[in-house]
Amino acid sequence: MTDDGGQHSPAPAGSPPRRSGRRLTPAVADAFFEPQPTLRSALPDPEPLARNLARSVVEILAGAREIEQITRWVTADVFTHLLKRVNLAARARSARGEAAQRPAVSVGSVRIDEPCDGVVEAVVVVHGRARSRAVALRLEGFDHRWRATAIHVL
Repeated sequence: MTDDGGQHSPAPAGSPPRRSGRRLTPAVADAFFEPQPTLRSALPDPEPLARNLARSVVEILAGAREIEQITRWVTADVFTHLLKRVNLAARARSARGEAAQRPAVSVGSVRIDEPCDGVVEAVVVVHGRARSRAVALRLEGFDHRWRATAIHVL
């Protein structure tokens, strides 16, 4: 509604609210609220996260740490993959009659490569008492932080 001066006046009481006429389609709304890619220049140094995530994953698989502690830093697919590995490792320990123990590990070398902007692939060597393992990680920048989109313990 407009008044005599061409200005918009408030809608009369009891009338339905006006709509702008613009609506987001479900596909556009989903894309808007999905995690947004972030350029490398807007992301922190990935090495500390790679080191801590590799150590945490080894401790999770040993049964010494809860998987929920890394939920913020991994995608849903990675979480599901790790959860399957955790369950298999727990069953294997149970079949052998072993209790979960915190492994004495130290993080060795870290190799980081950036195949494209906002993506980091890292290999972290984790040394234990009996053996050393390599943890391969793919970190992608989403919403101004790194998230692991792939983790493999070799």
